[in-house]
Amino acid sequence: MTPTSSDHGPTRRSSRATKRAPRRGLLLVPVPGSSPIHRLWAGTKLLVVLWFSILLWFYPGWVMIGMVWVLVLAAARVAHVPRGALPSRPRRLWILIALAVIFASLAGGSPVISVGGVDIELGGALYALRAALLAFGLIGLAAMVSWTTQVAEIVPAITTLARPFTLLRIPVREWAVALALGLRAFPMLIEEFQILYAAHRLRSRQMQLDRKLRRRQQARDVIDLIAAALAMTLRRADEMGDAITARGGTGQFSAVPARPKLADWVTLAIAAAAGGGAIAVETVFHISQWA
Repeated sequence: MTPTSSDHGPTRRSSRATKRAPRRGLLLVPVPGSSPIHRLWAGTKLLVVLWFSILLWFYPGWVMIGMVWVLVLAAARVAHVPRGALPSRPRRLWILIALAVIFASLAGGSPVISVGGVDIELGGALYALRAALLAFGLIGLAAMVSWTTQVAEIVPAITTLARPFTLLRIPVREWAVALALGLRAFPMLIEEFQILYAAHRLRSRQMQLDRKLRRRQQARDVIDLIAAALAMTLRRADEMGDAITARGGTGQFSAVPARPKLADWVTLAIAAAAGGGAIAVETVFHISQWA
């Protein structure tokens, strides 16, 4: 028997649905595998992120932002981070960025280009573009730490780095444990929220209501979703508390201390040199403009 067009219908529909399905990505979940970036001490990665965050705060120039992007892309290449690890980018995000650039361009400023005898000032648009690249660069640095570091390694690293603050009687260890619990809970809660939202969408599609009743039902659904999310979060928190108690308490989070090795010192030296070089280039550029 030769297959008819109806025999291929479900297969084609399923393939189209698979193509249209959004990519979920990996949020706060380490990418499996081993690489030089994975084997670095967690404290080294945190210090690199802190270093460039401070530099971008004081020197938010194009050279510094470009240096951060180069380091993020190079680290992603070395760590073998797949494209599937990136979360889906909704169209609304790009629309908001485009609107921000358009409205910022109304501020004007240099440089100025002439199109058909009309002068167009691009200073505001470049400022908006630089702000977007800076934000995504910082997100990329944090994502690299998330993709290449186990949560169990973060608490000992933070405890070691913040040990001088214990002299001021600051509860460093308790804060580190709270941070680790939050990082552990985020992927689990995100998955639960996705399941809850999918069930809500399935229910709303099955209900055929007119416009007024639909708006009332949507308001009620928001309340139901908030209540269900709170109940689910409390249930997960109770389960996590029982699991921590069964494993011996929060002291187990920092049971495996670690120290920097030669590769960590080399990484810190590269980060310091890259940041210092970017500062030097921007300083020379500004001096040449003032001269």
